[in-house]
Amino acid sequence: MAHHFICPSCGNRSAATDRNAGFRSEPKGCEKCGFGFLFELLDDYYPAPDAAFFVCDQQGRVIACGRGAFELTGLDDERVIGRPVGDVLGLVFQNGEDPVATVLEWGVRALAKPVEVNAEGDLPARATADLFPAYDEDGGMLLVLTPEK
Repeated sequence: MAHHFICPSCGNRSAATDRNAGFRSEPKGCEKCGFGFLFELLDDYYPAPDAAFFVCDQQGRVIACGRGAFELTGLDDERVIGRPVGDVLGLVFQNGEDPVATVLEWGVRALAKPVEVNAEGDLPARATADLFPAYDEDGGMLLVLTPEK
């Protein structure tokens, strides 16, 4: 059975029969850009070309910014990393939902969630959020924001 993966840095999609790098227990890295780890997807996922990627730890703090992050928010890595994703991006989900907390607590995906992004010093923007849990012992999640056209 093939497992589907996506790189949060470059958005490259890949499939493999093993979740680890060779015989070691280390996570797979991206063959295209060399990023240190990939996110496993339960189904294949195709992000929009202008989607922004944010990787968070188990407390919801940003630990890596990927493709499209600067273009969407205007914030560079140094101003984002280590801060809670909801605060730094000013995420406001419809109906008071908090899919970030749900994904981190329950380890489930949350797809196509309408959100307003109000990054520091930037104008509010409408987007669609897709959130994926990290399927490893460290926890965390991948947040993919696709700006509305």
